[in-house]
Amino acid sequence: MGTTNVSPEQQPDPEFALEDVPAFYRRLDDAVFAPTVHVQGAWRDDEQHMAPVGGLLTHVIDLHEPRDDMQLARVSFDILGVIPARPSHVSVRTTRPGRSIELLEATLSVDDRAVVRANAWRLAAHDSSPAAGIEFESMPGPESFPAWHATEVWEGGYIRGVEFRADPERRPGRTRTWIRSPHPLVEGEACSPTADLIRLVDTANGIAVRVSPQEWMFPNVDLTIHLFREPVRGWVGFDTKVTMGTTGMGLTSTTLHDELGPVGRAEQLLTVRPIGKT
Repeated sequence: MGTTNVSPEQQPDPEFALEDVPAFYRRLDDAVFAPTVHVQGAWRDDEQHMAPVGGLLTHVIDLHEPRDDMQLARVSFDILGVIPARPSHVSVRTTRPGRSIELLEATLSVDDRAVVRANAWRLAAHDSSPAAGIEFESMPGPESFPAWHATEVWEGGYIRGVEFRADPERRPGRTRTWIRSPHPLVEGEACSPTADLIRLVDTANGIAVRVSPQEWMFPNVDLTIHLFREPVRGWVGFDTKVTMGTTGMGLTSTTLHDELGPVGRAEQLLTVRPIGKT
């Protein structure tokens, strides 16, 4: 669950209001989206959680010069600071066009300051079934695990709006968890199955915590997602391991699943420090 600490002059204005709309975002115009209470962050109540932000940027990437013969294979997000919970401007451009491989860049800005940048590779879609094979381990379906109440660990409107089912043998730093949310990404708009999955992926950093988030901060400064097929809508599975080193760095590593099986990988680089230390 990522945002980084910023200097006092960069802190979001504490006077903010989030609409209680049954979606993560409401579109204000072609490039501006208003976050709702369902985007509210876990570390601070005046920030946006990175999970819906990742979904929103994926959505605008999908809408940019779409081609039926191309598919999103990788998207990497760099989180440049706290993401204020205020109207957010998104921009997208193609930086490397091509017939079978292309690279796009998208940026989310708040108050004219870039806060998240994304780079995404699109690859040509064609039949590769004769070469297909999967080495990732499968995990039991969501019906196999009991409910887990993440609100006992985390706060914020985003977490309150997500349903969790977790392996009862979970332990600090290791879990298998299924999650889903009833809230669409953008009010009144359909999104791709890929954006539907990515809008939840940043949650991985909060489901297998090694230390108490009331005593330690471990926000991720990036999120990189690799996919080897298009996902299907529904529950999203996280087979997650959290590693923390001795010099203030950590890594959350996740095999992503949908209800058909493994679908890709996600990695999150963490900055680890005691609460109160900047």
